[in-house]
Amino acid sequence: MAILSWAIHVIFKRHGRRLIPILLLLLFLNLGLNSTAQASSSHEYAIKAVFLYNFAKFVEWPLRAFDDNTNQIILCILGKDPFGAFLKPINGKTVKGKRIIVKYIPKIDNMEKCHILFIGKSEETELVRILARLRDWNVLTVSDMGDFAQRGGIIGFTREEDEIHFEINLDVSKRAGLKISSRLLKLARIISVKPEGRKR
Repeated sequence: MAILSWAIHVIFKRHGRRLIPILLLLLFLNLGLNSTAQASSSHEYAIKAVFLYNFAKFVEWPLRAFDDNTNQIILCILGKDPFGAFLKPINGKTVKGKRIIVKYIPKIDNMEKCHILFIGKSEETELVRILARLRDWNVLTVSDMGDFAQRGGIIGFTREEDEIHFEINLDVSKRAGLKISSRLLKLARIISVKPEGRKR
């Protein structure tokens, strides 16, 4: 309970009431945290799970992105899953008339269709190949790897002391055909990268 209270406090302080409801669903989960180190990690990924849910609310995909599953937003976790039980409350929730479906993908070669792709740190050595493969896809890439947005991802989580922030690379989001709400952009640090990959 203390973990969830802490996470709710941080989210309320930084982003207001609108981000809290999904986090409250975590109260129904048996988290089974056993140590301070595990609790610290779980604090972080509880908040990031809430952000993933809200990214689905504040990003628009082109119609062609839903040609196979018009009633679904597919959230994929690529590589080692750092979220554990924190994604369970999100799976099956409805956003803008579409159900969020959480899928787990061990390697990029196993990936088919995703609308949001969280790339785990376990895949950092493969990042260049992953982003190259996704270049023509209408997919929102998200990660907490260092400098993810500068390296060609769309949304990169950063951590400053005890606060979770995120960066958005607008150039890459536009190339992916995505429209990001101004409400989300106001919360982010905006990164702009030229096509050759140099920050400007």
